[in-house]
Amino acid sequence: MNADLFVRIAQIQANIPNHVKLIAVSKQVPATAIRAAYTAGIRDFGENRVQEAIAKQAELADLEDITWHLIGNLQANKAKKALTHFQWIHSVDNLKLAQKLDSLAGELNLCPSICLQVKILPDPNKFGWHLDQLYADLPHLDRCKNLQIQGLMTIPPLGLDEAQTQDVFNRTRELAQAIASQSWERIKMTELSMGMSGDYQAAIQAGATMVRIGTSIFGRRNKG
Repeated sequence: MNADLFVRIAQIQANIPNHVKLIAVSKQVPATAIRAAYTAGIRDFGENRVQEAIAKQAELADLEDITWHLIGNLQANKAKKALTHFQWIHSVDNLKLAQKLDSLAGELNLCPSICLQVKILPDPNKFGWHLDQLYADLPHLDRCKNLQIQGLMTIPPLGLDEAQTQDVFNRTRELAQAIASQSWERIKMTELSMGMSGDYQAAIQAGATMVRIGTSIFGRRNKG
């Protein structure tokens, strides 16, 4: 099992430029598999659920150089735990959540790195800002002094063909460039978190700086 895991990770790493961060999505994966991926060189792990991650983090506490990324939907009542257990939150999808994180981060003396999750195309199954609302909220986001707003995260809708998926990634990059061209004090657009097992090459072509890969590393898991 571990030998196969090492091979899969090596193959993926060979296809990813050095400037792109590989985040191994370890939801529904036991701590033993995460430890094996760590041994293979992975240092960034993405989890969907706060409580599931906390249990695994306790088992892996000796691996002090892991960076934990929250990539799943974050409920407001889990915000404090998310801040204390993740260095990155990719799934900040509305202004109210961002402001709550900012307030809590101030109380905890933390400065977490976050991405703003956006919906380039309408999708009832995904969370994220619609573009018009994001532009309206940017001045308020720029006043979140305890958050390091690093860029955008997106997930294309299911069922798109390759050209449509590529277009979503390209438009996400263009959105980040448009936001960066404005004069913000705290909002940075240096990171693009996009691309998963089936489409990470297209995301990299469009300018992704972080790709979130689970199935191609750990195999298929149950939905959820």
